[in-house]
Amino acid sequence: MMELKPGLRLRSAVCDAEVMVIKAAAGDGLTCGGESLLEQAKDAKAAANPEHMHGCVIGKRYVNEAETIELLCIKSGEGSLYYNSDELMTKDTKKLPSSD
Repeated sequence: MMELKPGLRLRSAVCDAEVMVIKAAAGDGLTCGGESLLEQAKDAKAAANPEHMHGCVIGKRYVNEAETIELLCIKSGEGSLYYNSDELMTKDTKKLPSSD
């Protein structure tokens, strides 16, 4: 079981996606494309679950509904991010105050 902690970089086993953990929660149910995320890239890609292939976009932050986990996508991929069987959604961006 991998311990999630802020700053940890993880790679998808099914696509080119890479993420960095921003906020961590207890548990190890973090997947991309239906397969667990890995600390080290593998040469051969694992078989993806087609229902979990909606994509993740570089520069976007992904959170669960309770916002107990937050990931930053640092390399886009075809797989969707899930935590404990719940699909992660993009985090709403906040407007910066004007500098007038």
